[in-house]
Amino acid sequence: MIQDGDRVMVCLSGGKDSYALLTLLLDLQKRAPITFELVAVNLDQKQPGFPADILPAYLDQLGVDYRIVDADTYAIVKEKVPAGKTTCSLCSRLRRGVLYRTAKVLGANKIALGHHRDDMVETFFLNLFHGGRLKGMPPKLVTDDGHHVVIRPLAYCREEDLARYARGMEFPIIPCNLCGSQENLQRQAIKQWLQDQEKAHPGRTDNIFLGLQSVTPSHLADRLLFDFVGLIPSHQPEPEGDTLFDSAGERGALHLSHAEGRHLHFVKAGNFARMKD
Repeated sequence: MIQDGDRVMVCLSGGKDSYALLTLLLDLQKRAPITFELVAVNLDQKQPGFPADILPAYLDQLGVDYRIVDADTYAIVKEKVPAGKTTCSLCSRLRRGVLYRTAKVLGANKIALGHHRDDMVETFFLNLFHGGRLKGMPPKLVTDDGHHVVIRPLAYCREEDLARYARGMEFPIIPCNLCGSQENLQRQAIKQWLQDQEKAHPGRTDNIFLGLQSVTPSHLADRLLFDFVGLIPSHQPEPEGDTLFDSAGERGALHLSHAEGRHLHFVKAGNFARMKD
């Protein structure tokens, strides 16, 4: 994610994840066999009640290079979005636009965000349930304007581990309940659902995350990802395919014994023990 000579803009919200991200990157900067720069950035969107003094004081104490970006996106959203309608889409676009422009001004080629494994799984289900799309949150991508690379160094970290780390570090956490938007409420509902699943079936979130890393386009239905129209039989078994009905002389569990009228009779193959699970 980070290469020699990179200038990384670390987005700091005041939540546990972004504090952990900055702390870990500062530690990595000291020990890594490459040289890279860090600049912390906080976007003050002028939401009512946001404690604007906490982050500057913390960053001054830490002695890191930082910028506080003032952009009253809150007023724009309130003006443009009718009462009762979800504000998330416009707010997110405005926030991304400001951060991308800030990265350009600061000469940063990488933008580091504090999303973790659980965020990525929740985003997948948000898009699936509410947007009808199999779309998640990748560990690394190019920005919409094509000028920067967004990285998520905490992508493989569990939220509970980050929460434990934040408590141990005693970060000055800024509450994340300033926005009661519809998407945040939907995200909380999905988060609770996943937690219930994890309690009933330990390891389920890990399995879902593994699934996001092991996609089989031929077993979905997106014609842009897989050429279903041009699909033809190869007359050869797939190396990683189901071996249950491979020919009896190879790996199959069953083979056709004989046909009798309208009945076809299959029997257990001699090499049944070689069948893959």
